[in-house]
Amino acid sequence: MSNSIILKSGTIVNEGKQFVADILIKNGRIEKIASSIETIDNCTVHDLNGKLILPGCIDDQVHFREPGLTHKANIFTESRAAVAGGITSFMEMPNTVPNALTQELLEDKYQIAAATSIANYSFFMGASNENIEQVLKTNEKNVCGVKVFMGSSTGNMLVDNEKTLDNLFSKVPLLIATHCEDEATIRRNIEAAKLKYGENVPIEQHPYIRSEEACYISSSMAVRLAKKHGTRLHILHISTAKELELFDNTISLEQKKITAEACIHHLWFSEEQYAEKGNFIKWNPAVKKASDRDAIFQGVLDNKIDVIATDHAPHTLEEKNNSYFSAPSGGPLVQHALVAMLEKVEEGKISIERVVEKMAHAPATLFKIVDRGYIREGYFADLVIVEKQKSIVTKESILYKCGWSPFEGVTFSNSIYSTIVNGKVVFENGKIIEEQSGSRLQFNR
Repeated sequence: MSNSIILKSGTIVNEGKQFVADILIKNGRIEKIASSIETIDNCTVHDLNGKLILPGCIDDQVHFREPGLTHKANIFTESRAAVAGGITSFMEMPNTVPNALTQELLEDKYQIAAATSIANYSFFMGASNENIEQVLKTNEKNVCGVKVFMGSSTGNMLVDNEKTLDNLFSKVPLLIATHCEDEATIRRNIEAAKLKYGENVPIEQHPYIRSEEACYISSSMAVRLAKKHGTRLHILHISTAKELELFDNTISLEQKKITAEACIHHLWFSEEQYAEKGNFIKWNPAVKKASDRDAIFQGVLDNKIDVIATDHAPHTLEEKNNSYFSAPSGGPLVQHALVAMLEKVEEGKISIERVVEKMAHAPATLFKIVDRGYIREGYFADLVIVEKQKSIVTKESILYKCGWSPFEGVTFSNSIYSTIVNGKVVFENGKIIEEQSGSRLQFNR
């Protein structure tokens, strides 16, 4: 099998620029970028004239459900869907079954990924009310961070006592990523909704139950604690306009100690679509008003929000077809996240350079990932090649184990032509063509 690849005449989008060049990939890394590279022995050549070459996307928030919830998804199936969508690296959350609350349980997930993941991987260590000693054993060189659910979660992972949080924020040297929703506010809103509707609360009430107030109370507490202790804080899936006031865009990403993420669904959907989509756009935090969606998008453009991710969280169709209180929150997104953002490029709402920044460069910089997220000589060859060809999301094209997508029926203007992970072509012309290729992410901390 050829050990080297030359990508000829593609339009590279990288670090705020577009330019046509060749790329030589050797031994899993980018060896050379030049206007023209001569063919060498034992080399496969791909003519990419007219196609875009982007750095592979890095998704800093996914739920791949393994172990324990594999009827919904697993690392093998969802990493396949990820590379088909141009995501070459992912960071997965600890609320699996059992929760990743010990170093041994965390390592179990790394072992599964080492055997099955097509994409590069990292896993967050979970924080609970009692596992601070385990959290402090986490290796910052090869674990992306610590996840704190300051809102609903499974088992003992809800951590909303301020004393417990103060202890975590004061002692944990790693990046702390938070889900911020105030549980007491949500419970009050649920009781109010039940008084009005009984048990048959309509899905349209979801953004009022998981309200702006619930988000802001929790996220502002996280920011307050981070400032008090100098904690490296990353707030996930911002869903309200009000929360944007918590973030600074006057300093560079490298200097920031408090950062924020927006997710595809909060940039794409709004509450008007609950009538059509129902539980299929039920997420926590909730999709809210169009004005929130538009403000979050502007926050991306203004650099108040640093990263675009997915919060990919699949559930079965049977689970999603339940009533409001019985249907779980979350949906699958990794296969269609990049093409969805490229659609916003087509609409003139964002530049492709900014999409690359928020989906590849910024997560690499923010998490201090070693040698990924940019198209640079010496870096790992994690690349996605995009072609100007319409792609329709159909049941047949969906690779998620759950078999559905909130984008079903949508026609995108672009499609993923090919994805390269660690120098191997893992997806091309609509097909996965290479199995386990992913590596454990390393961090320069």
